[in-house]
Amino acid sequence: MCSNTLSKAELVTAISLTAGAAAVSVLVYKTFFSTNKSSKSKVNLDLQKDNPKVVHAFDIEDLGDKAVYCRCWRSKKFPFCDGAHAKHNEETGDNVGPLIIKRKEA
Repeated sequence: MCSNTLSKAELVTAISLTAGAAAVSVLVYKTFFSTNKSSKSKVNLDLQKDNPKVVHAFDIEDLGDKAVYCRCWRSKKFPFCDGAHAKHNEETGDNVGPLIIKRKEA
């Protein structure tokens, strides 16, 4: 007579393999197929987080001869550049630099 029941050890092994395969499947899906925005890294880590959007506007007449603006979001003088991009670039391998606006020489 043939028994169709699994022993306790076989049942534990089957459950462990199934759980492991499910975990691997979830990780593969999240890594390669997920488009969840929250999994992408943020640019602005700590500036004006209470605002829905950080915006700065300047009148061109008020800029003087030259203005240097931060594009890495790490400057302590934001929106102006303080050179923090150098450390950011070294740590991340990025190549970001400031936005420089200057008057055209006549």
